[in-house]
Amino acid sequence: MDTRPASRVRPFAVTHRMVLAIAVPMTLAYVTTPLVGISDTAVIGQLGDPALLGAIAVGAILFDFVGTSFNFLRMGTTGLTAQALGADDRVEIQAVLVRALMVALGAGLLIILLQGPILAGFLALMGASAAVDEATRTYFGIRVLASPLQLMNYALLGWLLGLGRAGTGLAIQFVLAGFNVVLNIVLVLGLGYGVAGVAWASVAAEAAALAVAIGVVLRLSRASAWPSWSRIADRVQFLRMGAVNRDIMIRSMALMTAFTFFTAQGARAGDVTLAANAVLMNFFMVGSFFLDGFATAAEQLTGRALGARYRPAFVRAVKLCVGWGFVMAAILSLATVLGGGLLVDFITASPEVRETARVYLVWAMLLPLAGVLAFEMDGVFIGATWTGEMRNMMLLSLAAYFAIWAVAMPLWGNHGLWLALICFLSLRGLTLLWRCPKRVERAFAGVPDN
Repeated sequence: MDTRPASRVRPFAVTHRMVLAIAVPMTLAYVTTPLVGISDTAVIGQLGDPALLGAIAVGAILFDFVGTSFNFLRMGTTGLTAQALGADDRVEIQAVLVRALMVALGAGLLIILLQGPILAGFLALMGASAAVDEATRTYFGIRVLASPLQLMNYALLGWLLGLGRAGTGLAIQFVLAGFNVVLNIVLVLGLGYGVAGVAWASVAAEAAALAVAIGVVLRLSRASAWPSWSRIADRVQFLRMGAVNRDIMIRSMALMTAFTFFTAQGARAGDVTLAANAVLMNFFMVGSFFLDGFATAAEQLTGRALGARYRPAFVRAVKLCVGWGFVMAAILSLATVLGGGLLVDFITASPEVRETARVYLVWAMLLPLAGVLAFEMDGVFIGATWTGEMRNMMLLSLAAYFAIWAVAMPLWGNHGLWLALICFLSLRGLTLLWRCPKRVERAFAGVPDN
């Protein structure tokens, strides 16, 4: 028997405070994320062995790739949970979490089973020294054990964000980062375990964060009835979750392709140009943490509005999140205008790289404004689970990116490469904005506004 509530309109107000209550904690959470990598690098750097430092760098790239590939577990869970919350379907809220945890556990165990070919293929691609390869095998062989824990943490964070509990998500991220930093110091500098110590610190930190998150879930779910197995295994809902996750994964892989291609083309232009591009991209990567905070707010609020079948809340959420996103993008661009040169000098001591980076600094100033709409509209489409459309617009923008590069780079060199990237980011946002009104009309067709 289907125990889901009858579909009806559930009005609620979307305010600036609601947007900021999600965006600010998640911005802080995103900003603290690099602390884990910095901690790993810093403690290993104290040992004075370049091979060990190289192993951490190579291993980090591999796990970043895995993390990005499976980030759909966070995003998709947020959208589905927010919609169930908007519909006031308490049983489905719990069912979404259980399904996501099942997928996360299965995917994590699969990564462990396939660790041999995954590592072999990656090391062959990287072409590092024998010493780095050996240390990377040690690091990967231990840290890969945390894969199920890491992916389950993605799902739990997505669930909490879907409920609008960004502050709780931030606290759990602090637990993860804090445990990692402390254990790195104890295991590496205190006990001398080297890269194995860094890897075990990551495993323990993921386990600690998972334990805290499960405790939070149990506390939040005390008054809720857990779904039956038939509800959890509902074929329609599983297929829906699978489609959402598949589309987000394709979107993420396409995005990684665009940035990897950008790096590769910079490398072909020479070491100095490659380094200058990397320095300037750091500006954008840091800025993305702030833009992602408002995108996360868009995920939760639009998903909740769609589940509540309340168009005014949906429209208001889009306007506020996009508006705040542009405010933040303007601040980031202004900061680059005023302090970009100083930041370049802080990041690199190379005179050649400094000079070259200043030549292309104008593009770094434009990146936040060019990309903000893509960030926020991604949040809208993920929250609404219109992921098929998001995937298609991403692939269309990627094709345009390659076409613009093919024309612009031969004409203007590295400036042409940056132009192609700016156009790619802008097209992603503009195409999603173009599709949004039609999707809104279809989603709320026949639904009164009050």
